Amino acid sequence: MGKLTLPLLDSSLYPQFWQQQILPNPQSLLIAMLTTDVIPDADAFTRQLLANDTYQEWINSSVFGRYLHRNFTAFSQQTEDSFNSDMPTLFRQELMRHAQYLPLGQVLFFAGDLLKSVRQIKVLVTTVNPATAIINAQKLSEQSTMSHLTMVINQIEITGQQVLGFPIRHNKRTSERLRNEVLILDFQNLRLVNETSVITKKRSNIDETILLRSYELR
Repeated sequence: MGKLTLPLLDSSLYPQFWQQQILPNPQSLLIAMLTTDVIPDADAFTRQLLANDTYQEWINSSVFGRYLHRNFTAFSQQTEDSFNSDMPTLFRQELMRHAQYLPLGQVLFFAGDLLKSVRQIKVLVTTVNPATAIINAQKLSEQSTMSHLTMVINQIEITGQQVLGFPIRHNKRTSERLRNEVLILDFQNLRLVNETSVITKKRSNIDETILLRSYELR
């Protein structure tokens, strides 16, 4: 049985009327959260997602999502013996059985520097929630001991028809629901197309640089 392509989520979410502003697309919402008084409210965006029929179709494509993802992540971080080193492959095979092609034009986000291994193993955890990406980037930058912080936020646009993804259905009763993750499991090419420094509203006495990196995934 051939794999299906998920419907385009962004077309049902945007334009957004968000905190008295009209934002036409995910990129503009992300920029507004970084440079204006628009607050990156992950919970408010999550509530919109959970009320969205297209998002419900995404996360209900498999009932095993979070269980498989947790085990895949846990075993992939263990390389102490041959049994554990084989387990990520088994979980990935199972995830691949349930994965679907992501729609052209869909935008995803993730925080922090892109690991060099991503292009080799073809696995990347992303989110459809721009507020979650900002909050995650803030947490990563706060772990730095330097007086000048660099916050890295990445946006990815799906530009090819062979990108396999697995939307995670999170527990709605815990803070896990704010993750709104999509696990990328296979792709042909991940290309950095732009990197810009974003001038943000100064909210503390600590100097902070925000790098916004844009990728195309095919």
